[in-house]
Amino acid sequence: FMPLEEAQLYFNAEGLVQSIEIFVEHPDVVEELRQPIEDASGRQIFITDWRDRNKTFFSALQVERNVMFMILTLIVLVAALNIISGLIMLVKDKGSDIAILRTMGATSGSVMRIFFMTGAAIGVAGTVAGVALGVVVCLNIESIRQFFSWISGTTLFSPELYFLSQLPADMNADETALVIVMALTLSFLATIFPAWRASRLDPVQALRYE
Repeated sequence: FMPLEEAQLYFNAEGLVQSIEIFVEHPDVVEELRQPIEDASGRQIFITDWRDRNKTFFSALQVERNVMFMILTLIVLVAALNIISGLIMLVKDKGSDIAILRTMGATSGSVMRIFFMTGAAIGVAGTVAGVALGVVVCLNIESIRQFFSWISGTTLFSPELYFLSQLPADMNADETALVIVMALTLSFLATIFPAWRASRLDPVQALRYE
């Protein structure tokens, strides 16, 4: 380290500098500052920011986010399969009731709508409960981390390993909406087959052994 003037004399570069470091108040808007900095320099320059210097780290985070979304999709898919199995068992259990409704004049479409609404209600209730629980966990993630660290007697999410003083959590409205739409879509699709089976139930076959 030495004064700038003496460094220029030492490197035989009077009046010149090799690099300029700029600090901004909002680091998330560095992309918008690239062009003004290039225009202010008046020459072709090489610009690198904190994202470029940590590109590997952010790439790993992006891969982790994509993998976590896939894992979440599989979890929702398993829940949707549980809806299918539950509705199929409900259709078998209510076979005689469905047959009676059919003999009283209920159409296959109305029976299908009844079971579709039943499965959709399960999916909507589960999605609402899951989103509410996820928001609570996300907003209190650091307190939860400290609690489990106290319970286990170990340091979870060590700052020496992750270079972060606390467990970060950031809720993204678009991603949250995407997860909600995905969960509702899968739950609605899961109800179609059991509802279709209920609508195709033959009243004669259902009441034969009653």
